Amino acid sequence: MLTSFLVLFLFGCLTGVTTVFFGFGGGFITVPVVYGFLHATAGSGTDAMHVAVATSTAVMLVNAVVAALAQLRQGRLRREYVWPLAAFIMVGAVAGSFVATWIGGTLLRVLFIVYLLVTIADSLLRKGFLSVAHHERPQPLGRAATRFGGVGIGAVASCLGVGGSVMTVPLLRRRGLPMANAIAMANPLSVPVAVAGTVVYALAPAVPAHAGRFGYVDLVACVALLSGSLPTIAVARRVAGRVPDRIHSLAYIALLVLVSVVMVATGI
Repeated sequence: MLTSFLVLFLFGCLTGVTTVFFGFGGGFITVPVVYGFLHATAGSGTDAMHVAVATSTAVMLVNAVVAALAQLRQGRLRREYVWPLAAFIMVGAVAGSFVATWIGGTLLRVLFIVYLLVTIADSLLRKGFLSVAHHERPQPLGRAATRFGGVGIGAVASCLGVGGSVMTVPLLRRRGLPMANAIAMANPLSVPVAVAGTVVYALAPAVPAHAGRFGYVDLVACVALLSGSLPTIAVARRVAGRVPDRIHSLAYIALLVLVSVVMVATGI
């Protein structure tokens, strides 16, 4: 038990780093880690992926709120890129969370991997991510991107437990924002996804009773992950924004590739 807690604690530290430097509130780290941990545990049943996604949203909620407050104090948040986009993300997140409770664990895992691969290809092949467009000033979000893009981001993110930063960062990046600023906005935009996902997964009907779980949310894993992530966020935010823009964007893609490999290796 102590060893398991320590392993999750260390991955929680990694989650804190990715929250600050990449806007990932936890999903891309916690989903593979919790899934792999439960998949290897006797008696975890067929709900390993659902528990992983649900636990990810709970961890993401705390991480995203803490990181967003830190970004707000540092003056990095811009209202026109956060609102009303966050409202439409919330609408999509509620729908996506309910859909996820109906999807089988194997299909959910396959969709997670496909989502990663499409995102990697899009970031590499389309212009505007590895190097921002040279506008005199960042461009505002249009109505279509705010409404339809927001609902789509919320639905996909909550269904897969990834927070939406992997879509909001490229979206804002292609509007001319530097990587550090796009990632700063990703944290508050992950909050509505995390709220909707956590509530739906925690209160999902017909979930088998299991000690240490609230609905699909694994409370022990949450505590272990947050014990590592919260102190790390406090330290990492002190050096955030100092990474060169090009290196920052390449590291973002490299992390997505690594997570894809981990998910495939754990047994697709």
